[in-house]
Amino acid sequence: MCNVVEATGVHYTYVSDDGMGNVTRKHALKGADLQVEEGSYVAVLGPNGSGKSTFAKVIDILEVPDEGRVAVFGYDTKDREHFWEIRENCACVFQNPDNQIVGTTVEEDVAFGPENLGVPLPELREVVDDSLKAVGLYDLSRRMTTELSGGQKQKLAIAGALAMRPKILILDEATAMLDPLSREEFLQTVERLRTERNMTVITITHDMTEAQRCEKVFIMEDGLVVRSGTPEEVFSDKEAVMRSGLELPVNCDLVSAVADITGSSIEPSDIKDDLTCSAAISRMLTGLSSDTAVPDVSEPHAAASGKTVLEVSALSYSYDNGQNYAISNMDLDIYEGEVLGIVGKSGCGKTTLITHLNGLMRPQEGDVKLFCGGKTYSTRNRKQLRDIREKVGLVFQYPEYQLFEETVYKDVSYGIRKSGLSDEEKKERVITALEMVGLTSDFLELSPFDLSGGQKRRVAIAGVLVMKPEILVLDEPASGLDPRGKREMISLIKGLRAKGCTIVIVSHNMDEAARICDRICCIRDGRIMAVKTPGELFSDASFTSKTGILRPILYDFSDCVKAELAGHFKGIVFEDTKNNVADEASAIVSCVLRHKGGGHDR
Repeated sequence: MCNVVEATGVHYTYVSDDGMGNVTRKHALKGADLQVEEGSYVAVLGPNGSGKSTFAKVIDILEVPDEGRVAVFGYDTKDREHFWEIRENCACVFQNPDNQIVGTTVEEDVAFGPENLGVPLPELREVVDDSLKAVGLYDLSRRMTTELSGGQKQKLAIAGALAMRPKILILDEATAMLDPLSREEFLQTVERLRTERNMTVITITHDMTEAQRCEKVFIMEDGLVVRSGTPEEVFSDKEAVMRSGLELPVNCDLVSAVADITGSSIEPSDIKDDLTCSAAISRMLTGLSSDTAVPDVSEPHAAASGKTVLEVSALSYSYDNGQNYAISNMDLDIYEGEVLGIVGKSGCGKTTLITHLNGLMRPQEGDVKLFCGGKTYSTRNRKQLRDIREKVGLVFQYPEYQLFEETVYKDVSYGIRKSGLSDEEKKERVITALEMVGLTSDFLELSPFDLSGGQKRRVAIAGVLVMKPEILVLDEPASGLDPRGKREMISLIKGLRAKGCTIVIVSHNMDEAARICDRICCIRDGRIMAVKTPGELFSDASFTSKTGILRPILYDFSDCVKAELAGHFKGIVFEDTKNNVADEASAIVSCVLRHKGGGHDR
C-alpha cells in the first residue's frame, strides 16, 4: 500500500513581529518524520505545543516547511503547480469552529466548499443534505449559524469538511466540543465513510480512547515524532506514555492499575480492546495471592454544606419570542461548597442556564436568586446585577480568548482596576489569585500571549478569582487541554473547592464529571431530567440512555470486567463502580480477595 503523506526532516518556525523591531521565533517542527498509508486511520498525539497542529497545516498546505519535504499524493507541497490537486483532496477540521464558519445559514456554510469546487445542482443539494445528516444537523439546515451552540458549530465544521468528499480528512481536536453521544456518532460516521470511500483519516486528539480506535499512533514531543506503533504497542509502555505528558485509555489504565497491585506484567496483546483488557485482568486475579496488599487510594472529600447559595426557580428562556424555549421551567438548588456538574447533549440549554446564574442573561420567566452574606439577590433586579456578578464568576469555554492586556498583571487586575484598592492591595490580590491557580509572581510581567495553552487558561481564571467570587462557573474548563493540562485543571478545581469555593462545571467528559463532581445535573431539550450523585446517575444505564448521554467509559468497562470475573468466581459480589481508575482497581481486587477468603474460589 502506498503512502499518501510522506514527511521527512520537516522544520517549521513561526515568526512574529510586534511592530517595534522585536521579532519572536517559535520552532514548532524540528526535523519531524511521518508516513501515512493510503486509506489508513492514524492518530497523532502529544502535549500542547508539541507541533501536532503545525503538522496538520503543512499537510494541507496552510503552511510550507522551512526545511525538509512534505509530499501529499506524491506531490511536493512546495511545488505550486500541484497546490489545488492537494488542497481539493484534503479537508481539515480544526478545534475552534468559529474560525471556519463562513455561511449565513447552516446549509449555505456546508455548500461553500463544494460550490467553489464547481459541484453542480442537483448533486450539490445531495452532498449538502448527506453531510448534514451524517452529523445530525439536517433538521437545522435553514437555521442561522449564529444561533448554533458551540457543539452544533463544531458539527457544522465537520459537515463542511465531509461535503468536500476528501481523500484525506484531518481532524485537529475536532471532537473536543462534542457531547459523548455526538462524538460517538461522528466517529462511527467517519469510520464508515473511510471504509466506503477508502478515505485516509488523520486525527489529532487528546482523547486516548479515541486514539485507541485507530490503526496506528504517532506521539510528538517538541516538534519531533518520538514514538509510533499500533495503539496496543504504544499504550503497553505506560512509563513512556506518561513521560510524553499523556495518559492511557481508561481500559488500559485499569489493566495497568490492577497489574501494579498484583505485580503482573502487561503485553501489547493484553490491551487490544475491552475484551482482551477484561481477560487480562481476569488472568491476573485468578491466581491472586491471599496476602496481596491493596492500597487505599481514595481521596478525603468533605461533604457540601447542603445550604443553598443559588436557587433557580421556574426558569424559562426563548431566543425567538416564545416559539421555542432553550430552557423551560427549570428548578435547581446549588449548595454551598459543592462541585455541581451540568451535562447534556449539545444544544440542550447548558450554556443558556449558566449565563443566567450571574445575570449575564436575565430571566424572561422565573427567577435566579443568590443567598450570600445574609442577603438575597435576584437577577430580575437590575440594581443588584453588579453585586451578583462580583459574587458569581463566570468563565466561558476557551477563556484564554478573553486575554487582551500586555502583561499578566494588567490582565488579572483588570476587574479590580476601579475598586478603590491601593496599588499594593491590588498587587496582593493578583498574586493571591495567581497562586490559587498554581502560578507564581514570576508571571506578573510576562505577556499572557507567550504562555502555554494551560497557563493562559489559568491566567484567565485568575482574572475572575481576583474578584473573590463566592461561586465560580466554568464552561468546559478542560476542553482543548492535553492530559497533563487536564490533570492540572482537575487539581485546581479540587483545590478551590477545598478553600470553600462553590463550583459549577459544564462538561462533556463524563469520566471527568464523575471524578470531580458531588452532584450532576442532567439536561435534555431544555429541561432538567435529574440531579443526582455520579454513582446514582451513572449506575442506571437505562436512565442515561433515555437522557441522551453516555455513561463514563470507566463504568461501561468495569461492567465488562465484572462480567468476565463472574465467570471465574461464582457468586462473587462487587461493590458499586468507583469514580476513578485507582479506586476502582483497588475495589475490584479487594472484592476478589474477600471472595477467595470466603472459600468461594472456583
